[in-house]
Amino acid sequence: MATDKQPTVIKKYANRRLYHTGTSTYVTLEDLAGMVRQGEDFVVYDAKSGEEITRSVLTQIIFEQENKEGQNLLPVTVLRQLIRFYGDSLQSLVPSYLEFSMENLSREQQKLREQMTQAFGPTAFQTMEEQVRKNMTFFSEAMRMFSPFAQRGTGSSEAKTGAPGESADDLDALKRQMAEMQAKLDQLSRK
Repeated sequence: MATDKQPTVIKKYANRRLYHTGTSTYVTLEDLAGMVRQGEDFVVYDAKSGEEITRSVLTQIIFEQENKEGQNLLPVTVLRQLIRFYGDSLQSLVPSYLEFSMENLSREQQKLREQMTQAFGPTAFQTMEEQVRKNMTFFSEAMRMFSPFAQRGTGSSEAKTGAPGESADDLDALKRQMAEMQAKLDQLSRK
């Protein structure tokens, strides 16, 4: 028997006020951010048209969080890379990749914190930040490899012209790097 709770309905009015139908009170974007942090599910509807606008409200919350001092979660390079994916042939792969990555990070978050603290001490999160930067660079390079019109910064004419055999070598290198990353993750999860 499923006991899944229905998402809370939030109505957004023309004056930009948000109304929480569960508590019959007006809420702010900060209140909604707190609900997300607490795991409470909600859906936002435009009060006049009835259109669901949850995605745009969540995007607003992210925008506000990113503008707070010291709260930058999305580096400029990641934002630029995301913008580049719009209209790209791989656009449809990005949401599932990001969702999968975020689910894995969330699932392993506490375990990762404990392991990093044990392994590296108080500087663990600096080490993790460096690894995330390396992973994002790797991800960017991997996505450029799959993009048919991407320029590669190698400087060689073969890389720019896409000489035969190049993509197979790149794919093999990518597979090897993925296997190495998986081995490192497996090793960390065993500790």
